[in-house]
Amino acid sequence: MNFSDLIPYLLLGIKVLLYLVAIIFFLSGLDDFFIDLYDFFRRTYRRLFVMPKYERLTENHLLRPEEQPAALMVPAWNEAGVIRKMLENTLQTLNYSNYHVFVGTYPNDTGTQKEVEIVRERYENVHRVVCPKDGPTNKADCLNWIYQGIRVMEKEKNLRFEIFVIHDSEDILHPLSFKLFNYLIPRKDMVQLPVLPLESKWYQFTAGHYLDEFAENHFKDMMVRERLAGTIPSAGVGCAFSRRAFDRIAEDRGNQLFNIDSLTEDYDFGFRLKQYDLKQVFVIQAIQRTMTRKSFWNGRSRQVKVKEYIATREYFPRTFRQSVRQKTRWVLGICLQGWANLGWSGGIWIKYMLFRDRKGLLTNLVNVLGYIVVLALLLIQMFSPGSYRYPPLVEQGTWLWYLILADTFFLVVRWFQRVYHVRRFYGWGQALLSIPRQVWGNVINSAASARAVYTFLCSLLTGKKITWDKTAHVFPSESELTAFRRKLGDLLLEKRFITVHQLDEALRRQQEWERPLGAILLEMGLVQEGALIQVLGTQLRLSTREIDPYETPLEVLKILPRDLAVRYGIFPVELRSGGRLLVATENPPNREEVQELERKLERPVEFCLSTRSDVAFAIRRGYERLEAADEQAAAKSRLGQRLLQHNLITQEQLKQALRVQRQSYAQLGEILLNKRFISPARLKEATLRFFAAEGRGRLGDFLVQNQYITLEQLELALEDQQARFRRLGDVMVQLGIIPEATLKRILQEATYED
Repeated sequence: MNFSDLIPYLLLGIKVLLYLVAIIFFLSGLDDFFIDLYDFFRRTYRRLFVMPKYERLTENHLLRPEEQPAALMVPAWNEAGVIRKMLENTLQTLNYSNYHVFVGTYPNDTGTQKEVEIVRERYENVHRVVCPKDGPTNKADCLNWIYQGIRVMEKEKNLRFEIFVIHDSEDILHPLSFKLFNYLIPRKDMVQLPVLPLESKWYQFTAGHYLDEFAENHFKDMMVRERLAGTIPSAGVGCAFSRRAFDRIAEDRGNQLFNIDSLTEDYDFGFRLKQYDLKQVFVIQAIQRTMTRKSFWNGRSRQVKVKEYIATREYFPRTFRQSVRQKTRWVLGICLQGWANLGWSGGIWIKYMLFRDRKGLLTNLVNVLGYIVVLALLLIQMFSPGSYRYPPLVEQGTWLWYLILADTFFLVVRWFQRVYHVRRFYGWGQALLSIPRQVWGNVINSAASARAVYTFLCSLLTGKKITWDKTAHVFPSESELTAFRRKLGDLLLEKRFITVHQLDEALRRQQEWERPLGAILLEMGLVQEGALIQVLGTQLRLSTREIDPYETPLEVLKILPRDLAVRYGIFPVELRSGGRLLVATENPPNREEVQELERKLERPVEFCLSTRSDVAFAIRRGYERLEAADEQAAAKSRLGQRLLQHNLITQEQLKQALRVQRQSYAQLGEILLNKRFISPARLKEATLRFFAAEGRGRLGDFLVQNQYITLEQLELALEDQQARFRRLGDVMVQLGIIPEATLKRILQEATYED
C-alpha cells in the first residue's frame, strides 16, 4: 500500500476533524460575539446616558479622603532576585502614608528572608512573616499565614487595618493605586485594578501575547462579567479587600481566608465573596496627564493630554517553557480545581461565566487541532498531486460551508477586537503584532492545557498534592522603571513653570552638553531652585525641605564623614528611629551607590530633597562647625546670633537672610560645568579619582595637576565662586533688615570683644 492509497482514509479523518473543529469554533465564537455585542451596547449606553450625569473622577478626588490604615500582603517563595527591588520601588513611589507591608517567606528560603530583612532595617512599615512549614506550599497557604501575622501585629500595636491589598513580588504598583482603594472602600468590599503587562520587543511573541490577552480580558471581559454576574474573579495582584470582607470570611472559615486546595486562590476567592453578598467592582480609572509629543511632520513639540491608567504592571514569562508552566497553574486552578471546588453553583449568569472560564480547557486544544487539519491538507496537496480527483472536503452551499463562513466571520471579529484593545493601550505597532501572536498564544495555551490535564490526573491517581509550581520572576531595571515615572519637563509644563518652546531649547542644550535637565533650566534662568525641587519631589516621591547647617546636631554630623558628604552630594539632617540617617540631596544616588553608602555608614539611609545651593552651603558651613574647637563660642560669635541677642532682628528675618545667602553659594564643580571648562563625564571621572587617592588636598589643585583643567580656568572659577558668595551682613542690608550703620557697629563690637 502506497501513500496514494492512504489518501481517502486521511481525507475522511480530516473531514471528521473538520466537522468537530468547525462546530466547536462556532459555539465558542458565538459565545465571544455575545460578549462583544454586550460590551458595545454597554459602552454606548454609558457614554450617552450615564457619564454626562456625573463628574469625572480626577486625581484631586482621590487625594481628598483621609487615609485608612492599609496592609499590603506579598507572598514570596524563592524571590530573592526581585523582592528587594519591588519593595524599595513600592516604598519610594507609592503616594500613600498610612500603610504597612507584610511579606510572607519560608524557613527554607533564606535568600528571600535576607533580602526582606535588608529592606525591613530601613523601613519601619515593612514586616516579615515566616510560614511554619518549609516551602513551597502554595500561594493561598502563604497568604493565610500573612493574614495571621497581621492579626498578631494588630493586637500588639493596637492597630486595625481597614484595607488589605494583595500583590506579587514582581509587581510595579501605580503611585495612586492605594488612593483609589481608599476612595472606594468600604463602599466596595473588593476592588480589582487592571493588569497591564510591560511591553516586550516585537520579536518576543511569548511575552507579547500576554499584552494582547490582558488588554482584551481586563478592559472588556471583566467589565461585562461584573455587569452580568455581579462578581469578578480576583487577579491575585492589584486587588484590595475591605475589613468587612476579610472578617466575615475568616469567621466562617476558621481564619482560613484562601482555599489551600486551589492553585488560583484569587479566582476562587472572588466567587466566594459573591456567596456572602459582598460588593465587588472592577475599576478602569485613568488620570489625565500633560505630556510633550513631537509632531511626525515638522518635529515640533506640543502639549497633549494623555490617559495614565491606574493599573498594575509587571513582566510576564519570555520563554515558551516558563509561559507553559505559568498557564498550567492557571488552567489547573480555574478549570479543573475550580470545577471540583465551586461546581456549577450560582445563578444563570454565574453559571455562564463559569462555562466561559472552563471552555478554555477544550478550545485551547481544539485551536491547535484546527492548525493540524490545515497543515494536513497542505501536505496532501504538496505530496499527492492527484488528490484533486477526490470529492472536495467542503462543498459550497452545504451547512458545513456556511458554518465555516460563520467561523471565518467570528475570526475576523476576534482579530478586530484584539487589535482595537491592544492599540488602545500599547499603540499600533503592538496592535498589528497581536494577529500573528494570537497563533503562538494558542500553541502556548494548548500545551498548558495538556500539561494541566496530565498533572491533575497524576494527582488523582497518586493522591499527591499539587504544589506551588511558580515561574521565575524578573523585575524591571532602574532605567526601565524611570520610563514609568513622570518626566520633569512634563511636570514643569503642567504647572506652567515653562513653555513648550523653552523646554525644547533646554532639551536641545542638554543634547549638546550632557547635564541634567534641571541644571540646564536653572542655568538658563527659566525656573527657580525652590520650584524645581518641589517638582522633583513630585517626580521622585520624596519630601522636600530647606536645610540649615547650624541646626544639625554635631553628633549627627559625625556619623557622615565630610569626604562622603562631598562625594555623594549629601548632608546629614537628623537621626530617625531605628538608626536611620536622614540626608538631604539635590539628586538621590542610584541604588548601587545607596547600598555602598549604607555599608560604609553601617546604617540605613533615607533621603529628602533640597536645593543644590542649600546642600553645597550646608556641607561647607556644617563641617566648619564640626571642626571648630569651641562650638558654643563659635555660635555666640556668629553675626546672626549676636543680632538676635540685641533684638535687632527676628528669627524669621534671620531665616530669610540665611536662605538668600545659601542660594548665592555654588560648588567649584558646578561653576566649572557652567563655564564649560570641563564636561560632566570628565568631572565625574576626576571626582572618583580624587576621592580614591591617598593624601588628597583640594579638588581644584587635583584637577589642575591631572590636567583636567588649566590653572587659569581654576583661578577664574574660584574668583567666580568668591564673587557669588555673599556675606550674611551684606544680605541683611540689601534686604532692608538692618541699616548698614548698625551692621558696622555690631561687627566692630564683635571684633573688639574677640
